[in-house]
Amino acid sequence: MAKSIMIVDDSAVIRQTVSIALKQAGYSVLEANDGCDGLKKLEGQKVNLIISDVNMPNMDGITMVQEIKKFPEHRFTPVIMLTTESQESMKQKGKEAGVRAWVVKPFQPTQMLDAVAKLT
Repeated sequence: MAKSIMIVDDSAVIRQTVSIALKQAGYSVLEANDGCDGLKKLEGQKVNLIISDVNMPNMDGITMVQEIKKFPEHRFTPVIMLTTESQESMKQKGKEAGVRAWVVKPFQPTQMLDAVAKLT
């Protein structure tokens, strides 16, 4: 059975790009357009990894990770931030929230797939 990955990004183009790369690598993909949507779609789902943007409307990625980590079934689900944010202070906030890897946009799909392979 394919490992399942949730992509959370307000950019449909980024979601599509990441989704295509992941599906070609054999993963199943679930998409959400912001942190609130991600939390809703995660209910009752088993995902092996979450890839999220930081800056999104309604709920940003860091807040979403903090909320996800409150659920026992998702406390150890690894999270990769795929974002334009590259400041050390933002990376530190992410790490404190439970983010395991940080990939800066623009990115190469192979770079992202390498990070995914290490965490799934």
